[in-house]
Amino acid sequence: MDTYHDYLRTYSAELGTRIVEMYPPLQGPKDPIAPALKGLLRKPLPAQAMTITGAAKYLQMEDSVRLVGECGTGKTLMSIGIAHAHADGKPYSTLVMCPPHLVLKWAREVLITVPRARAFVIYDLRNGGDPSKPHGVVEVGMRNGHAVARGLKTSVSELRKMKRKGWRKLCSGPAYFIVSKETGKLSYFWKHAYTVPKSGSSRTCVTNPDTGAVVPNPEGGHLLKADFDEVKYSEQIMRPGGTTNYSPLWEADRSKIQRVAPLEYIGRYMKRFFDYSFADELHQLANDTAQGNNLSVLRRCARKLIGNTGTLMGGYASDLFHILYRMEPWKMVEAGYEAGNQGQTDFQSTYGVLEAIEKIPDADKACTRSAKSTVRLSKKPGASPLLFGKFLMSSTVFVSLEDIADFLPPYEESVCEVALDPELRKAYTKIQEDIQKALQANRGNRSLMSLMLHRLMLYPDHPFGIGEIWGKRFDPKVNRLVPFLVTTAPDLPKDDLYAKERKLIEDIREELRQGRRCQVFATFTGEHDVPERLQSVLQQAGFRVAVLRSSVPTLKREQWYEKQVKEGAEVIIAHPKLVETGLDLLWFPTIYFYETGYSLHTLRQASRRSWRIGQRLDVRVKFLIYDETTQRTCLRLMGRKMLVALMMEGKFSGEGLHSMDADDDMLAAMARELVEKGGVGESADAVWGELRRERAAQLTAAPAAPSLPAFEMDTDTDDLFAGIHKTSAAPAPGPVLVHSQPKKKKEPLWPTGYVIGDQMRLFG
Repeated sequence: MDTYHDYLRTYSAELGTRIVEMYPPLQGPKDPIAPALKGLLRKPLPAQAMTITGAAKYLQMEDSVRLVGECGTGKTLMSIGIAHAHADGKPYSTLVMCPPHLVLKWAREVLITVPRARAFVIYDLRNGGDPSKPHGVVEVGMRNGHAVARGLKTSVSELRKMKRKGWRKLCSGPAYFIVSKETGKLSYFWKHAYTVPKSGSSRTCVTNPDTGAVVPNPEGGHLLKADFDEVKYSEQIMRPGGTTNYSPLWEADRSKIQRVAPLEYIGRYMKRFFDYSFADELHQLANDTAQGNNLSVLRRCARKLIGNTGTLMGGYASDLFHILYRMEPWKMVEAGYEAGNQGQTDFQSTYGVLEAIEKIPDADKACTRSAKSTVRLSKKPGASPLLFGKFLMSSTVFVSLEDIADFLPPYEESVCEVALDPELRKAYTKIQEDIQKALQANRGNRSLMSLMLHRLMLYPDHPFGIGEIWGKRFDPKVNRLVPFLVTTAPDLPKDDLYAKERKLIEDIREELRQGRRCQVFATFTGEHDVPERLQSVLQQAGFRVAVLRSSVPTLKREQWYEKQVKEGAEVIIAHPKLVETGLDLLWFPTIYFYETGYSLHTLRQASRRSWRIGQRLDVRVKFLIYDETTQRTCLRLMGRKMLVALMMEGKFSGEGLHSMDADDDMLAAMARELVEKGGVGESADAVWGELRRERAAQLTAAPAAPSLPAFEMDTDTDDLFAGIHKTSAAPAPGPVLVHSQPKKKKEPLWPTGYVIGDQMRLFG
C-alpha cells in the first residue's frame, strides 16, 4: 500500500464496522420516521425523511444542527420538516434568514408544505415609509403558484409588545417569518464625531468630544481631520475613578434615513421569542461581516438553530471557524480557541495546512554574519480528518444527490479543451511573455499579480479593446506607487469567430437539435463584457438569446426566467453568481461554463442548478477552456480544491487527501507556474475525471432503492410511515449501541439503533 487511498479501500469493511460500533447513528434506514411528517402536504423522499427524523432527534439533546446537502437534494423541504417533526404537532414560530432572491421562494415552500402554516416577510422594522413599497411585517399567500402580499400587516416592534403568549393567541398554528440577509443587517448611516479647536496649540488637530483632548495617532503623532476619511476611529478613555470606557468618534447621521437593523433589534429585545431559526446558505455567513454576525443573532433569538448549505467549505479549514464559533461557541471555547483573528489562525494551524515562507534578501545585516530573513505563514487548501470527526460528524447531517439518485436523471461533467487560433496564440504568447518578465522583476507584488492574471484569463475570450496593460510598483525615491507599462494587448478583428466561440456554437446547435435549452455562464461582465460578445455571436448564429444582468432584482429573477422561456429563449447567458443559490433551472439541462471564475462555492452551486428533483432530461455540464493557457491552470486548481471540499463532506477520495499538498492561493499558484515555467502537471480533464470516477464508485456501492412510478410519490411513499404511532416516548439521554433485531409492531418514536451495512451510506 502506497497511499491513504489504498489503505481506506483495503480496510474499508473493518473501518466501517468499527465506526458503526463506536458511533451508532440516531436514525437508521430501518427505523420508523417521525409521525408528524405524515401530515405534511408534500411527502419527503426516503432519504429526506430519514434525514429529517435524525436531525429532529438530535435537536432534542442539542440546540443547533447543520444540514449540508448538495444542490437539488431539497434542503428547504428538509429544514422545514426538521422543525415540524421536532414540534410534533405543537404550534411554533420560526425566523428564516436567507438570500434576497429566496425570500418569496421560502414563503411559497412553507405554504405548499406545512398545513395551516402562515408565512410573513420582514421588510424593515416599522410600517412607515414609502407607501408604494411594503414595510414592516407583511403576510403572504399563494396566488397562481406565486407568493403575494395578502393578510396581516404588523411590525417587529408590535411583535415585541405582544410577546410569545400574545402572538400565540393571534396565530395558533405554524408561523414562519422570513427576512433577507441583506435587509436584516441594514442600519443607520454614520458620520464622524470630533471637534476641531479654532485656536491654541492643537488647532490643526482633532479632539475627542468626551475628553476635549487631542486624539493620538496609533502610528505616532496626533490625528488630523484628513486622517478620518472612511475609518471609524475610537478611543479607550480613563475616567477619574480609574474605569476604562469606550469612546466612539462616530455617531448616527440624523440627516439621512433613520432606521435600526431588524435583526439587530430582534437579537437585542426579542431573545428566545422564536422556537426555531433557520440560516439558509450557511457558507455565505462564514466571514467576519455584518451578515455573518447575524448568525449569532439567530442563535440568541430562538431556542433551536438550523443551518443549511450546499457547500460547507471552500477548501480551507478556516472556512469553518466563524460558523462553528457562532453555532457552538461552548465547544470552541472548550477546545481552547478564542474569538478573533488569533483564534482563527490557531484553528487553521491545528486542522488545516500552513506553509512557512522564508524570505532572505541578498544583503546581509550590517554588523552580523547571519542573513536577515522574514518568515510568513500562508494557508493552503486542505483539512485534517480530525476536523470532521471532532466538529462535524456528531452535529452535521450530510445529504448527497447520490442518496436520491434513483429519482434523478444521469449527470455528466466534461472539460472541452480548445486549441487557440494561430493568430490568437501568437498574440497571447506575446502578452504572456511580457507579463512573465514583469512578474519576475516585481516578485511579491500581489496587486500586479492579480491584474496580470486577470488579463491573461480575459484576453483569449475578448482579444480586442483591451489596449495598454499598466501595473503599479513601489518607487522608494518618491515613496509611493507609480504606474508602469507592462505590455500592449494586440487588437484582433472583432468580427472574426474564434475557436472557442465556434465550438460553443457547434455544441449548442447539437443540444438544441435534441430539444435541450442551454445555460451559458461567463464571469467577465465589466468593462470588457464577454456576455455581450457572446449574445452577439450566438444571435448571428440564429439562436434566440437573452442575458440576465445584475440589474434584474433578486426577487424577480425566477419570474424573469419564466418570462424568457415563455417567449421562446433557447440560450440564457449570465454570471454564475446571479443564479448561485435557490433558482431551479429545470428548463436548461445543458450548462456551459464559458468562464469559471475563482470561487469554488459559486462553481459548485451554479453547476447543479438544473440537476434537481423534477428534472427529466440528462444533465450535462461542460467546461470550455483554451488549452495551454491560464484558463486550464485555473480549472485544474479548482478541481483540486473541489476534492478537498468533498473530503470534508464525508467523501474521502484519494485525490482529496493528496490535494492537501496543492498550492493554496489560486492566484499565487497560477503565477508560480507562469513565472517558473513548471509543468502544469495533470490536465484539467484528469482531475475532473477523478471526480466522475468517485461519483460512479459511490453510485455502484450504494444499494438500489425501489423505483417510483412518478416524482410526486403518491402511493408508494405510504410505506415510509409504516410502524409509527402518535404517542411519543422521552428521548434517550445519548446514543446507545443496540444490536439489530426484528422490529415489533409498536416502537417508541425516537429509537436509537443501527443495522450493519446500511448505515455506511450516511458516511458517503
